Amino acid sequence: MAEEFFLNDADFEQYRTLIYRESGITFTPTNRSILESRLRERLRTRENSTVKTYFDTISRDKEELKSFLDSITTNLTRFFRNQAHFDALEHFVVPELLKIKHGGPGATLKIWSAGCSTGEEPYTIAMLMKEILPPLWKYEIVASDISLKCLMSAKEGFYSDNRITGIPDSYLKKYFDKAEGGYKIHEDIMSTIRFDYHNLKNDSGLRNLDIVFCRNVIIYFDEAAQTAVINRFWDSMAAKSFLFIGHSESLFGMNTQFEFVKTQWATLYRKFTGA
Repeated sequence: MAEEFFLNDADFEQYRTLIYRESGITFTPTNRSILESRLRERLRTRENSTVKTYFDTISRDKEELKSFLDSITTNLTRFFRNQAHFDALEHFVVPELLKIKHGGPGATLKIWSAGCSTGEEPYTIAMLMKEILPPLWKYEIVASDISLKCLMSAKEGFYSDNRITGIPDSYLKKYFDKAEGGYKIHEDIMSTIRFDYHNLKNDSGLRNLDIVFCRNVIIYFDEAAQTAVINRFWDSMAAKSFLFIGHSESLFGMNTQFEFVKTQWATLYRKFTGA
């Protein structure tokens, strides 16, 4: 390996410390190879950069740091990923919220898709809301990610033929237009989602959310960072609201006030405070 691309133990400690401080993402000796490969890819795009000079760059250049954090994240997603969650959303969460939501018809359900990647999750939620909400009820979705590249892709609302797996035929006909090489989501679905850059290490500024999806994200954080993220979700959510995390993730043993809920479709978490 060329010396300028070699990540020695001291370099690894510097990078992992910076990454953790700026994003909460944890790299251990076990997944060190992922960091090394992503770093090599990044260095090849920057003329005359080495492991050491690039570290100096991202330590002082916030925009380049954003690009670097973008490059090390994993963005695996698809439409209707883990169908059981969307079944629970349809048959349990939304009916519960319709019963307790102040204002009744005409009120708005506020939803956050945190770690939305290329948009499949928030678009899935939006289509489902269109299908199941009673007349006069409204919804709005904020979808965020630490990857600017993914957000740009999500905002386009175009998905190639091999990325529409999992979308029911009725949804595909109703909410997509066939385009060359793929499908484009209808504007009336796209208009219900606001895509925004956000680092989960920081407070989002969102408040009174009814539903939060953050699936397969906190698995990349250590226990302290996970707890901090989950507690910030608590602060952002309404008194009676619901949280979805990944099926391989759990709040068990974590210092959090969320209540575990097991439905016949999927498990999730609930915030329930006040009268």
